[in-house]
Amino acid sequence: MRLQYCGVRGSTSAPGPEFVRVGGHTSCVAVTPAGRDHPTLVLDAGTGIRTVTTMLDGTPFRGVVALTHLHWDHLQGLPFFAAGDREDARVRLLVPEQQTGESTFDVLSRAMSPPHFPIGPDGLRGDWAFDPIDAGHHQIDDFTVTARDVPHKGGRTFGYRVEADGTSFAYVPDHRPAGSGPERAAAVELASGVDLLIHDAQFLDHEHAVADLYGHATCSQAIALAREAEVGELVLFHHAPGRTDDQLTELLAGLDAGSLTVTLAVEGEHREVGAPVTGRRVR
Repeated sequence: MRLQYCGVRGSTSAPGPEFVRVGGHTSCVAVTPAGRDHPTLVLDAGTGIRTVTTMLDGTPFRGVVALTHLHWDHLQGLPFFAAGDREDARVRLLVPEQQTGESTFDVLSRAMSPPHFPIGPDGLRGDWAFDPIDAGHHQIDDFTVTARDVPHKGGRTFGYRVEADGTSFAYVPDHRPAGSGPERAAAVELASGVDLLIHDAQFLDHEHAVADLYGHATCSQAIALAREAEVGELVLFHHAPGRTDDQLTELLAGLDAGSLTVTLAVEGEHREVGAPVTGRRVR
């Protein structure tokens, strides 16, 4: 599998010269299976999903977009996904099954329809399917995907584990790590032994109260979870929108991670899952 970090910010995008190196788009990761030239699985549809169109070199998107949850920063790019909004596109959108009983289409329409937006989901061109996904194991094209509920404020939220060709990664971009119990066990299960854990690291230790209030993780909590799950590499993700490139570089250099490999998710970076990491290693 090959990954591209298309959007790495949380809460809101971060434009401006102080955010160019790490990137200012919100959450989106594109996944290309072995033997393919283009991504067929996209995790989250923040503003970074616009980058996926560029990756496709003029071809339509034909694959799956799986949302972790329905907060704005994870779906705001959906109607601007040009490669999915064309007559020859074929898109299956997966959203955590709502415990309210609402259909996927109806709950998505509450965020994307007039007067909030000029069109609803049915205004997207191409062959679109709007489907719920529940916790459990799923076969999605070339990938085995495990979905688990993780604690996050304001609606049902999933973390995903993706496996293919003997490699694996976990994607948990919005997560308030629990101290113990079933919620902790679910997060550890998702991340157990993966090559890469892409995890929420929006806050610092002195911001713990705010992180807890909004259902996010501190960098130290992400490191603790990664150690417990014995992951190959922790990728810090969902960067605070006000944290500049220089501040993120300083943050990484100052982490106490022991022998764990820790890197920053950088917009536009390509990663081959399972390949040795180079650079930005913290000991």
